This record gives sequence, C-alpha cells and structure tokens, in this order.
Amino acid sequence: MATAEMAEPLYTRDILRLAADSAELVRLDDPHGRAEARSPVCGSAMIAEVTIDGQGRVAAFGGEVHACAMGQASATLVMRHAAGMTPGDVAAARDGLIRYLGGETDKLPWAEMAVFAPVRSRPARHGAIMLPFDAMLAAIESAR
Repeated sequence: MATAEMAEPLYTRDILRLAADSAELVRLDDPHGRAEARSPVCGSAMIAEVTIDGQGRVAAFGGEVHACAMGQASATLVMRHAAGMTPGDVAAARDGLIRYLGGETDKLPWAEMAVFAPVRSRPARHGAIMLPFDAMLAAIESAR
C-alpha cells in the first residue's frame, strides 16, 4: 500500500515549469571556474561555470545540465539565486536542502525549494536535485 506522499505526482506542474526554465542556463564566455559533476545514482550530469567578484561572491553562474526534470528544476533555482552567493552560502543552501529532503527539517533555505516535497520519500531522486549545488561548489573551488 502506497503512502499519501508516494501517491503524490512526482513531476508536478511547478517542477516541470522550473525544469523548462533551465533552458535559460547558458555557458559563460570567460568563466573564472568550471566543474563537471555527475550523479552516480541516476547518471545526471552538469557543467557549472562561475565568475567571481572582488569580494569572493558569485558574479555570474552558467553551464549545461543533462538531467531529469528534478535536476533541471534544481539547476534553475541555483541559477536564480547564484548572484551574490559566497561558497558558504551555497554550502548552507545545499546542506539545508539535504536536511529537508531527508525529513530532518521542514525549514527550507529558499522558499521555492518546497517544490521538491514530493521527492522527500524518493531518495534515488535526491542526487539529481543536489547535482547543481555540487557542481557550483566545485566550480567556485576551481576559480580559487
């Protein structure tokens, strides 16, 4: 017997809208840092590129995402929030989302992350959602 959470549709209209918006993510002309990341569970992949300002914050974020709708939706959220973030900000958002997906908290770093509620009971999907965060952190590190 399926739980109520499992009965929820996985790919909601909001997730699909965010996934479609991932087409706005484009490669940067002259990135300071670049990284490729892959989710070993599902095979989703992402190239992340960043430029960093004089204060060590993300000035621009770009790249390519080759992932399911979950990974694409997550990439859109990262893209929308990237400007002005420090590595600590990215790590905090990532860690907060991990805790949310794992059921440890209902508090979200970004309100829009609530779209991933149907995925909380599906850990195999978590890697694709975390992929843009991991790729962005690696790109920031490569810029140092």
